[in-house]
Amino acid sequence: MSTASTEQQAAVPRQTLSMTDACAMIVGLIVGAGIFGTPSIVAGAVGDTGTLMAVWVIGGVFSIIGALCYAELATAFPSAGGEYHFIQRAFGRSLAFLYGWARMTVIVAGSIAVFAYLFGDYMSRVVNLGEYSSAIWAALVVVLLTAVNYRGIREGKATQNLFTTLEVGGLLLIVLAGLVFAGPPPAPAPVAGGGGPWYMGAGLATAMIFVLFTYGGWNDAAYISAEVRNPSRNMARSLLIAISVVALLYLLVNLAYLKGLGYDAMARSDAVAADLLKTVWGSTGEKLIAVMIAIAALTSVNGSMIVGARSNYALGRDWPLLGYLGRWDEASGSPRNAMLVQGVIALALVGLGAVQKSGFKALVEYSLPVFWGFFLITGIALFVLRSKEPDAPRPFKVPLYPVLPAVFVLMCGYLLYSSLTYHRGNAMVGLAVLAAGAVVLFVAKQKNK
Repeated sequence: MSTASTEQQAAVPRQTLSMTDACAMIVGLIVGAGIFGTPSIVAGAVGDTGTLMAVWVIGGVFSIIGALCYAELATAFPSAGGEYHFIQRAFGRSLAFLYGWARMTVIVAGSIAVFAYLFGDYMSRVVNLGEYSSAIWAALVVVLLTAVNYRGIREGKATQNLFTTLEVGGLLLIVLAGLVFAGPPPAPAPVAGGGGPWYMGAGLATAMIFVLFTYGGWNDAAYISAEVRNPSRNMARSLLIAISVVALLYLLVNLAYLKGLGYDAMARSDAVAADLLKTVWGSTGEKLIAVMIAIAALTSVNGSMIVGARSNYALGRDWPLLGYLGRWDEASGSPRNAMLVQGVIALALVGLGAVQKSGFKALVEYSLPVFWGFFLITGIALFVLRSKEPDAPRPFKVPLYPVLPAVFVLMCGYLLYSSLTYHRGNAMVGLAVLAAGAVVLFVAKQKNK
């Protein structure tokens, strides 16, 4: 092995991110294109204004509880491997491998592909490139942002900070349109909920699944824990500040939809943000929403690339079969090989989408059981590591332990159950991909021997 190659493998992440960088990255990871579409699904599931606002508040509170759990894990065991590293310390290499596999093939690459497609759909309204216009735009985004992040973390974080600023500005524009410029909405009409009282069955399950999907992304902050300056102080602060800002934005956006459209129109809308801006500003509003959603999609793609490559790097670092992924490039401050492989997988999914597209709702359902299952396992890992490594330094500890971690674990268990009960069809596909990872795990173990 060459000296350069040896140095590349020996290189480790450096603490180059300020708390402002971390906050911007976390906000950008959370605030994706979901908030432009999921509120109408949630409104249709619950059936009244009070409950609608309550589930968004509950989603924010749950996210803060989860963030407190992750802050303890991330400050006690900072690693570019994030959840992969926590699961490995608590439960061993095999379960950690399956988690790393799931992130690489389902969770992150799938998110990159679908948000790149979303960008392509809206760009095609501006410049149509033919029959496969959305796929071409999506592929260009994947290639371009992979190249930006391949250059290094400085370029990646600067791009993320810019996109996040523009994205938050877009949400504030929606708030302004709905709360200030919109006229009185039509008279409200009763909306059918998800079957039975809102607090039972599919109504609550669907509402919480899509609310928490829209809040999703804060957990990925764990993957930058080794690169944040003074992580013992800044990780917890960054998480709490970012989630609080996002929760406030989400509540204001929902109030804007309600005031500008009325509950009935909001619940029945297929493109609630577009309908609001079209109502207020006509065709100009339609163009604005296209730009805003395109920026939101770019923010999600770029943020997912930054954190996704780091979990792939951790997987390759530990398993010789995937050793190509486990090389950290000192000059760029990023796992370049892992970034390239992630881009190739995302491009393959974009190609698949060109043949057979999946809707936004179907993609969420596809990843649900894998996502919530490993969320549940990570929550349990907090208890296991408290027992297994009691003397490990913990600069930050979850307040009200063990009550808050138990609430987090129980909520994850409920959402895992709901995803398997109410969204079984597409969920089974995600589980099948996870099962394929078990075969790869067997081969990897044989290679280790």
